[in-house]
Amino acid sequence: MLNIGVIGGSTAEKKYLEIAEKIGRLLASRNVVVICGGKNGVMESVSRGVHDAGGIVVGILPGLSTSEGNAYLTVAIPTGIGYARNFLIVRASDALIAIDGSTGTLSEASFALTEGKSVVSINTHIETKLKNGDGKLLAAQTAEEAVDLVMKEAQDHRDSQEPLSEDD
Repeated sequence: MLNIGVIGGSTAEKKYLEIAEKIGRLLASRNVVVICGGKNGVMESVSRGVHDAGGIVVGILPGLSTSEGNAYLTVAIPTGIGYARNFLIVRASDALIAIDGSTGTLSEASFALTEGKSVVSINTHIETKLKNGDGKLLAAQTAEEAVDLVMKEAQDHRDSQEPLSEDD
């Protein structure tokens, strides 16, 4: 089962919240585990979409209590490490979708690219030079396009991480 991270702002315009919710539903229909920051804004909207479609969504929370997570999480993991939890979201994900957001989202996207994981962006302004071994930075215009791209990138990443058998 693939793990797809969805990152984005704790506050966002209604159109981006609607996109996040749709992405959540689409990802749930593809039987992946969705990983997010577990709080409000884009995180809550994607969680709602996953929840309503019967999927699994894991919130990796910055504080010490599961109560800070949104009501739609399947699993809430309190870390007590603040923004450092952004790296855990990336580590747990095979590829990520970034929706809108600001500096927190940018940090997650940067971590992901550095870790060799692809980021599909919907209105997340990321401009950077990528070096050998970095993940891909891809743009999408719609929820459907973002999900199609992230699924391919996640599977490619997972395939590249598979250990060789003893016969290889």
